[in-house]
Amino acid sequence: MKTDILPSVLATGRRTLFTGLLATLARRQPAKAAERWQVLPPTPAPPIGAAGYAKVDGIRLYYLEAGSRTAAGTPVVMLHGGLANSDYFGNQVPALVRQHRVILVDSRGHGRSTRNGMPFSYDLMTDDVVALLDQLGIARVRIVGWSDGAIIGLDMAMRHPDRVDRVFAFGANTRTSGLKPDVENNPTFARFIARARQEYIRLSPTPHDYAGFLAQIGQMWRTQPNWTDDQLRGIQARVLIADGQHDEAIRRDHTEYMAATIPRAGLLILPNVSHFAFLQDPALFNAAMLDFLDGHD
Repeated sequence: MKTDILPSVLATGRRTLFTGLLATLARRQPAKAAERWQVLPPTPAPPIGAAGYAKVDGIRLYYLEAGSRTAAGTPVVMLHGGLANSDYFGNQVPALVRQHRVILVDSRGHGRSTRNGMPFSYDLMTDDVVALLDQLGIARVRIVGWSDGAIIGLDMAMRHPDRVDRVFAFGANTRTSGLKPDVENNPTFARFIARARQEYIRLSPTPHDYAGFLAQIGQMWRTQPNWTDDQLRGIQARVLIADGQHDEAIRRDHTEYMAATIPRAGLLILPNVSHFAFLQDPALFNAAMLDFLDGHD
């Protein structure tokens, strides 16, 4: 009997020792670094410029102007994503102001801008931007939009074709079906949502009404946008449909559909980044942005 038991005991002992050695080695090894697209870098500091508020459509719309009003390039309007604010483009402004007058906007209810009881819609937020341009005396712009901001840029190209000649549309969707389900459960996107709440509390004129803000914008996301192929085919502005290789929110086939449907639109997928490419790899994002905005095609 002893000879039957001993090998079993020895085997168990070896397994225990081996498991212990593996655990020790694992503790000594540095943790595997997250991929670039899995990291959410900090929100940049607010860009340097002249800040102001415009009274439009019953709200106070925050904007910031950077660069020279006499810059050679067409003015560029930068439009951020849902729940965010214009500070998110802090890494892009220095690259743009060399050639362009830059106008950053906090969309209604976001960042430092106020909101009223009017239901959120992309048409309404687009009209806010057009009203701001009217007050600033700017006839025509180029747009850099991220997520909701890209949707606003496309909306402006459809409904106000005389006001925009180029749209760099990063991380957009033109139908609600273009969104991935349960995106809020993605770890990177969940970190963004948590951060956005804290930034809203810090920046908003109504810091204690985040729940109301979220309910309003959530209703818009559930129902908008839902543009037809004919509407997209009517866009006259030059458009670049861009996205990150690992976008947490937008389906790749939808991104490809937009580029294939909008006349003359380009398609660009930035490698090793996600919905937050402008934070994760600013140099790559900026190079693509400038190449499109300042191109001659």
